[in-house]
Amino acid sequence: MTPPILPSPDTTAPTMTPLPHPGLSCWLTLTDAEKQAARAYIHAIVTEHGPVLVDAFYAAFLNDSTSAAFLSHTVVQERLASALANWLRTLIETDPVADVEAFQQQQIRIGKVHARIGIPTHLVLAGATILKTEIGRRIAGQCQDPQVLTHSLLLLVELIDAAMQHMTTAYETSTREVTRDNEAYRFLALAEDMDLERESQRAALMEWSHGVLFGLLAEPDAGSSTISLGASSFGLWVRHRARHLFSGADLLRKIEEAITEIDNTLLPEVRSSRGSAGQTAAITALHDRVEEIKFLLGSLFQAASSVENGRDPLTRTLNRRFLPGLLSREFALVKSGNVPLSLLMVDVDHFKSINDTFGHSAGDTVLKRVAETVLDSVRASDFVFRYGGEEFLVVLVETEREKALVIAERLRSKVEEMRVPLDGAPPVTVTVSIGLATHEGHPDPQYLIDRADQALYKAKAEGRNRVVMT
Repeated sequence: MTPPILPSPDTTAPTMTPLPHPGLSCWLTLTDAEKQAARAYIHAIVTEHGPVLVDAFYAAFLNDSTSAAFLSHTVVQERLASALANWLRTLIETDPVADVEAFQQQQIRIGKVHARIGIPTHLVLAGATILKTEIGRRIAGQCQDPQVLTHSLLLLVELIDAAMQHMTTAYETSTREVTRDNEAYRFLALAEDMDLERESQRAALMEWSHGVLFGLLAEPDAGSSTISLGASSFGLWVRHRARHLFSGADLLRKIEEAITEIDNTLLPEVRSSRGSAGQTAAITALHDRVEEIKFLLGSLFQAASSVENGRDPLTRTLNRRFLPGLLSREFALVKSGNVPLSLLMVDVDHFKSINDTFGHSAGDTVLKRVAETVLDSVRASDFVFRYGGEEFLVVLVETEREKALVIAERLRSKVEEMRVPLDGAPPVTVTVSIGLATHEGHPDPQYLIDRADQALYKAKAEGRNRVVMT
């Protein structure tokens, strides 16, 4: 095999440049001509055997039990294989010394993706070892020049190891940030209207209970169509928001176990016993379990005491720094429970003109009213973030595309109907453009955000005051 010729190099020996990685000693000691020959050979191998190398890399992931939670053959083939092949080519083409910033930023970006997806570092390092072995074996089998062979193998190891160091550092930094922000979000949400939240969820629980019990007592067939506790407003709150607020709490685990018992055992017993002598006992058992959940719920809130400020002070929506950790958890639920997840990217149309015409105080008033409308348009189990200046991101849990579209259209219509009173000026009308994206298998939460953002861009380009789906 004759390796392709990369751009002609300056054959003078390289000057010593601050190292982007302490292991690039071979890179700095070789002449440009020697590096050029070695890189051309590596590039040829990567280009010719790209699909085989990608398959070998991801085979290690797909065979590992810890990666099965976030990767599948479909995701690898449709989403990740081409990205890995492109990364390999770019890695060989980029000079880690002359283009140090570009080299580092590429690896940092990938490391952050790994952190968002939750790919363990040890798997990435294992995959890197496989790549070095597979590429090195092919170089050794085809290269006839001993000097080029040696240089190629040394540079291959140095480039991949340097990339892994930057990826690992970025992964660890992102993971620490997500962990810190998760804790901050939990403390924030617990203290923000904690009493109101507790009473709201207690009321939701009792509303479901009364609907079942009174319905069965008054009309025996009424309870047969009652939704399960897990699918009720209270159940959604427990499965999504409470898991963020009280992550790892034993009391929350007991509440979840009680919900499962009610849905799988007690509620079916109540339905099957209607009209029989055992109905009263079945209803009593169900009532007692609901009362136990109510007690556990009160204890759960009482146990929470710390708080860190983290809501947007103007709109009272969540600070976007909580978004990565929250989406990582929601993606885990999507994967483990096979449930849908949708995002809405909401942007206030012509907001700059409102500021320019009426002043920034009026702009703040508009934003507060829009935020209130967004919050009123979603469920207690959903999440609303201040994403940018006049942008909001809504996380719709367990919501498929069609239902998300209904919510988005309802929100858009509500905003359009608003009349926002301003000091010293007539009320103004406001509209919003909305981009909608539904999770379709890609493991990176940022990919879903980008799709919603692209849909929003299209909605604005098509005339604003509309909803566009990707």
